[in-house]
Amino acid sequence: MIYEKISNKYDNAGNGKKVYRRANPFLFMPKVPDERTMKMLSKAQKNEITEHLIYAKLSESVKDAKNKKILKGISNDELRHYNLWKNYTKRDAKPSILKVWKYFFISILFGITFGIKLMEGGEKNAQRGYREISKSVPEARRILKDEDRHEKLLIGMIDEERLRYASAIVLGLNDALVELTGALAGFTLALQNARLIAMAGMITGIAAAMSMSAAEYLSVRTEGRKDFIKASAYTGGAYIITVLFLISPYLLLNNLYLSLGITILNAIIVIFLFTFYISVAKGFSFKRRFFEMALISLGITAITFGIGFLIKML
Repeated sequence: MIYEKISNKYDNAGNGKKVYRRANPFLFMPKVPDERTMKMLSKAQKNEITEHLIYAKLSESVKDAKNKKILKGISNDELRHYNLWKNYTKRDAKPSILKVWKYFFISILFGITFGIKLMEGGEKNAQRGYREISKSVPEARRILKDEDRHEKLLIGMIDEERLRYASAIVLGLNDALVELTGALAGFTLALQNARLIAMAGMITGIAAAMSMSAAEYLSVRTEGRKDFIKASAYTGGAYIITVLFLISPYLLLNNLYLSLGITILNAIIVIFLFTFYISVAKGFSFKRRFFEMALISLGITAITFGIGFLIKML
């Protein structure tokens, strides 16, 4: 039997008394979803069972007990959402096995934080769909709250070594891009020999990598941290890898200006890939950081190209 409150009555002492009456049960029944909403429910159901399996596999792959517990909890939530939609669709939904393995391997290769953040970023459309569904299915509002809670938990999970040393990697990578791309542009006009340019670039790059690594070592140690060796290794390693990638065209080609063009393209590729990774894993703005790094690197390249031209003239 369903009742609804119709008024509050008070006696002389001010004590309240609630008065109820028998309600129309049809007022409390959920709306029957229309055909369009049913299609959206079927899609949401498939998405929930797929993500249930993704989080379950990820929870089995992580070693950290806290992260394992959080991932398992989210997996159970996704299964609960799936069963809720099943009450409306009255049928089972098959998961997307391709999507399960896609995000599992991305998480293994690039880190679990990157993998789950990339997947959660794709749920923005799903959340808009839930808002549409909530007009006919009120339970969708509760699922939206669960999704918001998932984001907060995932942000709190970020405790991976590669992300802890992101600043050290940025230092080495960005300095190599700015310094060496500019140096190679200047060497191209001044030296006019591909192998000589590659050799000069390698010597400059290795020396600069050792210098940056030593600077990071002293900086981190001065801060009182105990991970100064790892921090310096990440800085130097990022620098050396970037150097090798940038000078490779001069080792493979004889055309100086084609080599310089490919080097600049390589620099843009490095900036794009690293900025994309950090923007997903850390939740930063991709466009702003990409254009900022690209403009600085290419601006220095243009300036040193001009300096190389002047030196050649003199």
